[in-house]
Amino acid sequence: MVKIISDSTCDLSKELIKQYKIEILPLHILLGEDEYLDGVNITPDEIYAWSDANKTTPKTSAVGLEEAEELFRKYLDQEMELVVFSISEDMSTTANVMRLAVEDLNASECVHVVNSANLSTGIGLLVIEAAVMAESGADAQTIVSHIEERKSKVRSSFVVDTLVYLYRGGRCGGLTALAGGALKLHPRIDVIDGKMIPGKKYRGKIDRVVMSYVQEMEEELKHAAKSRVFVTHSGCDRAIVEQVKEYLKSLNHFDEILETRAGGVISSHCGPGTLGVLYMEE
Repeated sequence: MVKIISDSTCDLSKELIKQYKIEILPLHILLGEDEYLDGVNITPDEIYAWSDANKTTPKTSAVGLEEAEELFRKYLDQEMELVVFSISEDMSTTANVMRLAVEDLNASECVHVVNSANLSTGIGLLVIEAAVMAESGADAQTIVSHIEERKSKVRSSFVVDTLVYLYRGGRCGGLTALAGGALKLHPRIDVIDGKMIPGKKYRGKIDRVVMSYVQEMEEELKHAAKSRVFVTHSGCDRAIVEQVKEYLKSLNHFDEILETRAGGVISSHCGPGTLGVLYMEE
């Protein structure tokens, strides 16, 4: 049997985690001197409140080595193979920590670490695909080979309501030129080869910006894999989220339109009001 594990940045809902029998390994979030586990004992809204009060953005760090070893050992003791997903190596050392855990456990034949080269539900798309394969009885090597082929098909993008968080965090190359007075812009950010790259820049109210962003993807969306599309946000106005979901429904293309709320790590770097539409190409 194969167990699918992902770090917490996959941003899958509790319902999806339960449905697909996925195990989550949390990254760490630092608010000043206080350390928290992503998705365990801190919420994005608490992070925003702290950030606003302290006029700074939180720091985040990779999964803990001992935590990774403990989780891996739990399933290795049950004689299971593990396929373990990490956020892009260009954004975190999490994949490396996972590999060190595998080395410490002498489990390289049983534990396979996958660098997703992505973030948020861009990882989640791969994780669910792997979980479906595991449920159908595929072995770990077959799953990993398939996922490595599919990684380049993931399309992850989002628009942000405020550039302040991304700029302070320094995680998005090319944002320096947008600083200062340009912070009122709403850029589209794409994940390309594991890195966040700023693209088209929108102006205006965020509700119009979000709909322009989604509608401009229409042709791409109509040629996406039909299985599922994610609407993932970091705390957007409910009306905006519903409008996006209704628009996607009107395309009559996707079997599932899944909404998830971004977790603490992703929210720490993108800030409130961020929304993305994430899918796979055929």
